[in-house]
Amino acid sequence: MKIYGLIGFPLSHSFSKRYFSDKFETERIHNCRYELFPIEHIDEMPQLLAAQPDLAGLNVTIPHKVSVFRFLNRIDEAARTIGAVNCIAIDRSSGHPELSGYNTDAFGFEQSLVPLLKPHHQNALIFGNGGAAKAVKFVLGKLGIRYRSVVRQPAAGCLTYSELDAGLLATHPLLINTTPLGMSPQTHTAPDIPYHALTPDHLAYDLVYNPEETLFLSHAAKQGSAVKNGLDMLYLQAEEAWRVWNQHSH
Repeated sequence: MKIYGLIGFPLSHSFSKRYFSDKFETERIHNCRYELFPIEHIDEMPQLLAAQPDLAGLNVTIPHKVSVFRFLNRIDEAARTIGAVNCIAIDRSSGHPELSGYNTDAFGFEQSLVPLLKPHHQNALIFGNGGAAKAVKFVLGKLGIRYRSVVRQPAAGCLTYSELDAGLLATHPLLINTTPLGMSPQTHTAPDIPYHALTPDHLAYDLVYNPEETLFLSHAAKQGSAVKNGLDMLYLQAEEAWRVWNQHSH
């Protein structure tokens, strides 16, 4: 039996378990199980590996995407550049677990964004500057799209929401929300921007996928802007994690 799982804390809202359990069932993948491992402190990692000798791969969520680095034997270049890991492959062929870290968020974001890009989407505003924003910046840099980060409290190199005006929105037609604003149950919240300045030239991308249409996307759609939620990114990063785990098990 191969066990895969998710580490993070808390794990009440996990998409991964449902996704992989369904996948194993519909694709008739026997001898695989997906479990939740709510570990509050990353120091519990060695105990987890010892207690679960069949553990072959992990997804990593908040708050461990950065702190898990010290347990990894190797780190994929993208994950190293981004500075966050959300997928770990576990190889036990040497007799003790060797851990390799990856960032499949970047893959999922890129694959879901690229089909929507138009030639004029050369400048982006990224709302939020946390872990999720790191993967977004990595992808935009790779695609040659310039970006500015927008945050609530003044920070070096970032804009604040109060600085956003129609002029800035006109020159930045790609808008990406990496904050939890609008996420269930706080569905009445959204990034505080002048939505009336959005146009059909704008593309609004929200990493939030629950609800499927956030207030941010709803406001943008009313202005005729193209909109995209984080659901495809989520599926794509999960499938990429499965690919990563399987390339390690052969």
